[in-house]
Amino acid sequence: MPGLYLVVILVSAAGVAALDARFRLAAWRTPGRTAAAVALGTVFFLAWDLAGIALGIFVKGDSPALLGIDLAPHLPLEEPFFLAFLCYLALVVWGGAGRLLERDGAGASADRASS
Repeated sequence: MPGLYLVVILVSAAGVAALDARFRLAAWRTPGRTAAAVALGTVFFLAWDLAGIALGIFVKGDSPALLGIDLAPHLPLEEPFFLAFLCYLALVVWGGAGRLLERDGAGASADRASS
């Protein structure tokens, strides 16, 4: 089914965005910084991909789930969406891990204070 891969990426991104909105982990806490980090990360990884393609390390496989539109040889349209998703996911996971560590540290401090 052409386009399935892009749909899965977008649905996954919507799920991550819902978690982000609920817990204010990245974009809903600092939207400008999040957008800048996602954009810079995506550009970096696209450059990485293009270098790998030029060196013959990365090649596009054939999959019926891809739309079949290439931005460059061996660079499918879905790749920038995937890279942006990965960058956003990393920021949300980082924010969530930081929140958990803060909460765990606060709980440990409260336990020491009550002893």
